[in-house]
Amino acid sequence: MTKDDSSPSDRITVRRMPDRASYDPDTVASILDEGLLAHVGLVAAEGPVVIPMIYGRDDQTLYLHGSPASRLLREGRDTQLCVTVSILDGLVVARSLMHHSMNYRSVVLMGRASLVEDFDEKSRALDLISDHVIPGRVAGTRPHLEKEVKGTLVLSMPLNEASSKVRTGQPIDDDEDYSLDTWAGVLPLGIAVGEPIPDPLLKDGISTPEHITQWSR
Repeated sequence: MTKDDSSPSDRITVRRMPDRASYDPDTVASILDEGLLAHVGLVAAEGPVVIPMIYGRDDQTLYLHGSPASRLLREGRDTQLCVTVSILDGLVVARSLMHHSMNYRSVVLMGRASLVEDFDEKSRALDLISDHVIPGRVAGTRPHLEKEVKGTLVLSMPLNEASSKVRTGQPIDDDEDYSLDTWAGVLPLGIAVGEPIPDPLLKDGISTPEHITQWSR
């Protein structure tokens, strides 16, 4: 949904610094597509639980996967979840400690998760999650075995209740502090990619594929 087309639900409406909020589906999708890790929360029998998980997106559906032994997936298969994804772009260094901040992009999703039971949809969801983390990896390895698909739990969650929040730019200091002899600015942050480390058990003659050597977000 866009903020202009319809009002967001009360529970995803951004209240602190609402000028940084967006309810535009394209903005939400762009952050989800660049992010790698989601924090998934629910209220379990013993209390609130938040677990980091990888995910994949297919248009307006988010897929989460894990082991059948996962408490979150067992209890979250037909319950309300809160999913957050954040990307840290920089440390904002101000002239006063009060105005230090971070440049970031984040998404909050709320909704009911459903257990994916159809074999073909589950297999496709696992492919989507794999290619979300390493684009091109599905084509570079063998297909899922039937027992692997059946031995994995997958949850689907609609993206129709989502908000994003973005902070960019330089520090915003008090007017009287701009004359201070104190450095201020932005320290950019990102993901540094190291040299791939081959498995010592690789067969001779196997070179590192391009989807590994060229990996980036």
